[in-house]
Amino acid sequence: MAAKKREGNTAQAVWRMAQPYAEQLGLSIWDVRFLKEGAEWYLRIFIDKPEGVGIEDCEAMSRAINDPLDELDPIDQNYCLEVCSPGLNRELTRPEHFAAFLGAPVGVKLIRPLSDGRRMVTGTLLAYQDAAMTLRCEDGEELTVPKKDTVRVRLLEDDFLEDLQG
Repeated sequence: MAAKKREGNTAQAVWRMAQPYAEQLGLSIWDVRFLKEGAEWYLRIFIDKPEGVGIEDCEAMSRAINDPLDELDPIDQNYCLEVCSPGLNRELTRPEHFAAFLGAPVGVKLIRPLSDGRRMVTGTLLAYQDAAMTLRCEDGEELTVPKKDTVRVRLLEDDFLEDLQG
């Protein structure tokens, strides 16, 4: 697809355009990202629903937004549209993601190591307030990490966390 750039953030504009289509299909939008990987640009729309997303949901959403996206025309270069599930080990990026998964196991990759040298921390998400998360680590330590100091925060399946501890 090729398009012309409009005012404002591309991901936000696409999110606003796609939200009503997602709702009509019984879906919610988890995240929208516009990224360059190598020489290629990708517009990724992550969709979700309580019982999980299947390939049929991704196809239906892609078909529903294809023409409106061309009409919105938010991007001035060629790109590939991908509609996908956030997956079981989904990345938590927005305050509502953290709120929805309080009590869940997460893995946090840090920009800079902690004083003990760790760049990866796993634990239970206890709180998210003022753009900072509080975790209970495996050893019982409670650690508060500002979101801005992280590379990524991912939800971990219980089995995965048990494997890390064992």
